[in-house]
Amino acid sequence: MLSLKKIELVCPAGNLPSLKAAIDNGADVVYTGFNDATNARNFEGLNFTPNELKEGIEYARKRGKKVYLAVNTFPQMDTYHQWYKSIDNAVKLNADAIILANLGILKYARDKYPDTNIHLSVQASSSNYESINFYKKHFGIKRVVLPRVLTVDEMKDLRSKTDVELEVFAIGGLCINIEGRCYLSSFVTGASTNTEGACSPSRFVRFINEDDKLKITLNNVVLNELGTGETSPYPTCCKGRYINENGEYVYAFEEPESLNVLELIPKIIDAGMNALKIEGRQRTKAYVAGMTKVLHEAVDSYYANPKSYKVREDWLIKTNSTFEGSKPTLGCYGEK
Repeated sequence: MLSLKKIELVCPAGNLPSLKAAIDNGADVVYTGFNDATNARNFEGLNFTPNELKEGIEYARKRGKKVYLAVNTFPQMDTYHQWYKSIDNAVKLNADAIILANLGILKYARDKYPDTNIHLSVQASSSNYESINFYKKHFGIKRVVLPRVLTVDEMKDLRSKTDVELEVFAIGGLCINIEGRCYLSSFVTGASTNTEGACSPSRFVRFINEDDKLKITLNNVVLNELGTGETSPYPTCCKGRYINENGEYVYAFEEPESLNVLELIPKIIDAGMNALKIEGRQRTKAYVAGMTKVLHEAVDSYYANPKSYKVREDWLIKTNSTFEGSKPTLGCYGEK
């Protein structure tokens, strides 16, 4: 029988100040990564050395909180030893869970550390019960992070067909592509997101001033051209504006939107989800603190009186003012 305990809040941290901000503002768990290609947010100046993570874990434990560690990219050829080392370091540091995606790394972790708590990363793109139960049978996963491709009704149906814990994104960036299987950035740069751990690696990004315009390019491909007063999220292919037949820059894939499912919290909890996740290990300490506080207050408000739950105006102001992109969205959580 599934636990009826309160839904868990899993919040991002790309550095020690953000980790502390998440814990201090109501996170039950902080998820992190090492500062190398073994995690899917491998940007310069981001993530933790083993010593920094040790300090972060100690900070969390003293406050009764947990730390999950993502080792969720895919080694190539003879690079797997680096991923093995990250697993070894995660176990040595006593991380509360290790978030994995690659089959070989899953096997290494389970064989060498049979008692380790393993979660399946969103990078594995596992969104049906056959797949999830396969990972449970062969690798003993305790939880899966679901891709942002399911409706809440589908989540509820999935809950009825597996006893693996289910974690869903609630706030933050929205990927329109098949998570863990997107090749747009790889096509433009030749550097795979799934192996290097970074979509649109910063070494390929250029900001070019031309008269009163600002061109943003990725490996010499123009992703956007901004006029005076215009802003843009971090340049990725899916959120780029490209020239159409009329010579205008338009969004070809999607307008930049951010996921915000605060209004669906009652339905998500009723669907039996075990954890709500905030996207954003690459974001600022202020963002982590603000989004964690909002989600913590919203969940507490629901449990205090489920029938009278209502999204507060100050939550919307806080989330919408810090989001990447032009507007919030429910993604496909409501319907596809």
